[in-house]
Amino acid sequence: MRRTLSGASTNRRNFLGLVGLGTASLASGGALAGCSKEPTSKGSATTAEQAAGVVPNFKDSTLVQPDVKGVRPMADGYVKYPASLADAVTEKAITSGKPVTASTPWWGPAPPAANKLVEAVNADMGGVINFSIQDGNTYGDKLNTMLGARDVPELTCIPGWEINKLARFSEGVHALFEDLTPYLAGDKVNAYPLLAGLDTKAWQDSVWGGKLMAVPFPTDSPYPSVLYYRKDAADERGIAAPTTLDELYDFGKKFTNADKGEWAFGDIWLEVQQICGAGGSENGWMKTADGKVVHRHETPEYKRAVEFMARLYAEKLIHPDVAASKGGDQTTLFKGSKIFMYATGGGSWKETWPSAVQANPKFNMQAVKVFGADKGKPPVRWQARSAIIWTFIKKGLGQERTQELLRVLNYTAAPFGTKEWELQNYGAEGTHFQRDGSGTPVTNDLWTKEFANQYVFLGGRPPVVVGGPTIPTYAADFVNWGNDATQYLEKNPWDGIKVETPSQQAAIEQPTQDKITDIQRGRTPLGDFDKVISDWKAGGGDAARDFYAKVLADNGR
Repeated sequence: MRRTLSGASTNRRNFLGLVGLGTASLASGGALAGCSKEPTSKGSATTAEQAAGVVPNFKDSTLVQPDVKGVRPMADGYVKYPASLADAVTEKAITSGKPVTASTPWWGPAPPAANKLVEAVNADMGGVINFSIQDGNTYGDKLNTMLGARDVPELTCIPGWEINKLARFSEGVHALFEDLTPYLAGDKVNAYPLLAGLDTKAWQDSVWGGKLMAVPFPTDSPYPSVLYYRKDAADERGIAAPTTLDELYDFGKKFTNADKGEWAFGDIWLEVQQICGAGGSENGWMKTADGKVVHRHETPEYKRAVEFMARLYAEKLIHPDVAASKGGDQTTLFKGSKIFMYATGGGSWKETWPSAVQANPKFNMQAVKVFGADKGKPPVRWQARSAIIWTFIKKGLGQERTQELLRVLNYTAAPFGTKEWELQNYGAEGTHFQRDGSGTPVTNDLWTKEFANQYVFLGGRPPVVVGGPTIPTYAADFVNWGNDATQYLEKNPWDGIKVETPSQQAAIEQPTQDKITDIQRGRTPLGDFDKVISDWKAGGGDAARDFYAKVLADNGR
């Protein structure tokens, strides 16, 4: 099996898809014994002022000028791979000779312990990193055990949606992990120049209780989800991409033919909410024009979205595998022309298109241009937090070891266009990849077995959108779509404030979503919607509203 890629791994699609879902929906449950779990925790917040005073001073580390400039917060795009690469780290990161221990998640087959890709990167760093790679689907369980026992490796990666499940993490983080403020605040980061190239907002998201506690993994784009459609099939059938909610319904009617095994839609729930104008980037919360704090559950736009989804399910315009309780493999259905539109994270675009076009040269996966429910009515685009995963350093290792570990994270933060970036993403030339005529790495079966984003997850990297010869328009398509969508990004009044969700709200969120799903799929009458929302408010929603409003008031917003 040969794959031509120019950015990240094929399995990284799974990670980015999870990022989208984790940002858009509030996770619930979880326990962290080592962080003094209290079911009645009322939540906490780190102020914007606290964060601003301890983050590193930004210093751009971009080495290759983009082919398509992103409108921030959208990343820049690169149509082709650089002809030459820079050597960004000239000194060995690891000098003590002591192995580094690290824990990272992975959504794919576990890589072999004897791993030439890991050996190649370790050699370039000058030492050994021993990875404990855990199944990303059960990573939260592993974290609960590890953190509860206060038995953490030297480097621990924790995704944001897992932190949402850990009660009182904002207190426990200081007991388990090192305060990085003395090492990285302001110009101190100059000792680790590639870390200085990470986005300032991502660093602000890495502050707990006024202390810089982790190195962030900045998001590739600010969008929790993207609505994809099969443009090749739509063009062939003369069906235009929708520009209103009614046209979206018409798209569903035209593309659905159960006798042929074709249905228009996979899961488009995240997108329908935004199309209808249901805001709430901060775990569903927003501030209205008259200054009130409300949750999207309470808005007429959200109710309209629920009613629309119920109509799609009732008329069987959604694939039955997706409508089933356990869902279905939407990517396979999409590639196989069983569905023609679905919503998932931005990473799916890069990871789905290359393999699909090899099997079907006409395959053309595109993002639907952002639109509102009605003509002249703009949509709302939720905006993900700038950081989506963090790497923490174990507390109490001493200054020299902490500095050495920061050198490791500086190495992993190498930007696109460097030898270090290529080595971490593709492995060793001749062993894990060959170059095609354009100079783009073409990975092989060994890379597929050994690559698990080990080093990519360890530290942040300036995000980029990188194309390749099999999908030459991808980078421009994604960046231009994202640039257009930025005009609709919701302003988050809690931006710059790290909010720990009240556990009472976290506990009711998933049961509420389950009830909404039952309504959409016809298992519960649509008339029960108002009672579901009323129960949500009484069960913790109103208390959470008071908490979020107080956070704004305490920050003068």
